[in-house]
Amino acid sequence: MPPYALLVATALCLGAAATATAGAQSSVAPPPAFDDPDRLGTLARTIPAVDSVMRTFMERTRAPGIAYGIVVDGRLLHVAAHGLREVPSGARVDTSTVFRIASMTKSFTALAILQLRDAGRLQLDDPAEKYVPELRQLRYATSDAPRITIRHLLTHAAGFPEDNPWGDQQLDATEAGLSRLMRAGIPFANVSGVAYEYSNFGFAILGRIVVNVSGVPYARYIKDRVLRPLGMTSTTMEAREVPAARLAHGYRLQDGQWLEEPPLPDGSFGAMGGMLTSSADLSRWVGLMLSAWPARDGAESPVLKRSSLREMQQLWRYAGATASRTAGGALSLNAGGYAYGLRVSQNCEFAHIVAHSGGLPGFGSQMRWLPEYGVGIIALGNLTYTGWNTPVDEAFAALKRSGGLVPRTVRPAPVLSAMREQVTRLVTTGWRAPLADSIAAMNLYRDESQSRRAADLARQVSAAGGNCRPDGEMWVENALRGEWKLACASGNLRVRITLAPTTPARVQYLAVTPLRPGEQIGPAPTCRP
Repeated sequence: MPPYALLVATALCLGAAATATAGAQSSVAPPPAFDDPDRLGTLARTIPAVDSVMRTFMERTRAPGIAYGIVVDGRLLHVAAHGLREVPSGARVDTSTVFRIASMTKSFTALAILQLRDAGRLQLDDPAEKYVPELRQLRYATSDAPRITIRHLLTHAAGFPEDNPWGDQQLDATEAGLSRLMRAGIPFANVSGVAYEYSNFGFAILGRIVVNVSGVPYARYIKDRVLRPLGMTSTTMEAREVPAARLAHGYRLQDGQWLEEPPLPDGSFGAMGGMLTSSADLSRWVGLMLSAWPARDGAESPVLKRSSLREMQQLWRYAGATASRTAGGALSLNAGGYAYGLRVSQNCEFAHIVAHSGGLPGFGSQMRWLPEYGVGIIALGNLTYTGWNTPVDEAFAALKRSGGLVPRTVRPAPVLSAMREQVTRLVTTGWRAPLADSIAAMNLYRDESQSRRAADLARQVSAAGGNCRPDGEMWVENALRGEWKLACASGNLRVRITLAPTTPARVQYLAVTPLRPGEQIGPAPTCRP
């Protein structure tokens, strides 16, 4: 081989080796993904069970009509409708029927605020009075109370009193009427910024901020900037815009009879609860929210960037927790609070639930989804305050029983996989200083000396009978943290590592502990007996 060819070949080999090493040390993880190729089919086979839940609920509550759907990965997997959209005529509900969704409108208002924020036209921590002059003379609860911010309004932390019964009747208030209410003063239930208190008035003020900042009426802003780009052609703020053959009439049950509730026209409080939509359109909205997960590279939605959609679905104002026993004796936890126009909670089954319900005289609705699972449920009814919590709970339980309702699997960064291999060698072949030094972050031996770590590891391996080997895949909590099982001659070990925030990333935390019989690698149960 000529000398120059040898040089080129050597350079190529060195380059390839360097590239492979760099790849193995990369701290950039691929996005989480679903492992089951038949996940969609498994979920689809649960549809009859969900249908049964919904029909039973309709019969029990005597709701005139209902429509509901299952959204998977942004698409409507299943939609169904039963009952009457208008009682006297016997007109049936179908999947194009339009229902009022009440407070679910708040998520649209929150998205509009984030659009304006992302465009640089406001900041969430701006005082609301900067955009709504009527608030400048507001008398606060105490002299040390902070000025109400947009973020306070978004998260029901302004301190205004809970106002569901009163707020339900304000939808048709005029813009002048809203201004008069603000100028007259708003009483405080709490000091602003310290507590969750659900306020329809606060979201009406957010609607006014959208109007004042954008320069266009709220309904037109939502239609042009949100609904039209999403293809939500059946959604509106005004009942009279819905074709008569598609409009669900609202009813209350009184003395065993359905009494129709007169619809309120759209007004200045519409931003808190005036929207009407169909099951198909609502599935697009839930699909948009689900599309923000997982974080990834690639094109953004024309409506709102994914990071802002995820911001909408994070807990910003804690509202407390409850724990109780179910009828079967199991412990039930529910904790959470408010995000931006959405509720966020956690229970014993799911760590991240995003939802909102809607209730007005004549209507009740709910949308709920699991971001890490890619699955949501929507439900609409034309009975006053149709209570969807239990049937939606039962529908998700049915989906879980199918085996198809599983979260995305978190993928490790290549460097985490590389460190797993090196740590496994360190445990299974005995502590060797050069190998240990090559994987240790600068704090590892300061937290505990190398000699003590080596001695402890030898004791753990000896107690497990020695002859240890990897058993199964690593459970990845996040891109730079994971744990795995080592099966030994007479016992098992759990190995857990966390990598440091350095480049290259090295092991800052290392624990090798016995794995008791019956214990599994992975997350501990959210609720224990």
